[in-house]
Amino acid sequence: MILGVEDKPLVRVVAPTVALALAAGVGLAFGVAALKRPPDLPVDTNPAPLAGHTLCAAVVVVFPADAELRVALPAVRDDPKVRRVFVDPPSVSLLAVPGTDLKAWAQELHARFRKAERVTVIDSDATAAQLKLTAPPPKCPREGEY
Repeated sequence: MILGVEDKPLVRVVAPTVALALAAGVGLAFGVAALKRPPDLPVDTNPAPLAGHTLCAAVVVVFPADAELRVALPAVRDDPKVRRVFVDPPSVSLLAVPGTDLKAWAQELHARFRKAERVTVIDSDATAAQLKLTAPPPKCPREGEY
């Protein structure tokens, strides 16, 4: 024993030290995960022309005429799954917020817009996987367009 220093049992010293180290490790793990998580994508539901955009993950709704498209646009813009809206008469191409199941969403849109001639899912990653391409296209970015 060192003079003036009280002898503490090993358990009383090690247990708090281990707990502190674990807490610090958990905090560090959450901090790293927060830094690695991609930022939320911007939402802009104002219709924009499709020209100049190459979509790789979207839902396309084709209407018989521009009049039906104009009637449907307010409902499309208010859909909480819509992140971007592109128009190319008489169709609307929709980019979804991250985490949206495009196939399920396409079915919802088909049920909602009964006058639509066609509702199609564009998913280049799934298509490339199904076709087992030897030279698949680049992976579709999170934004849904190249």
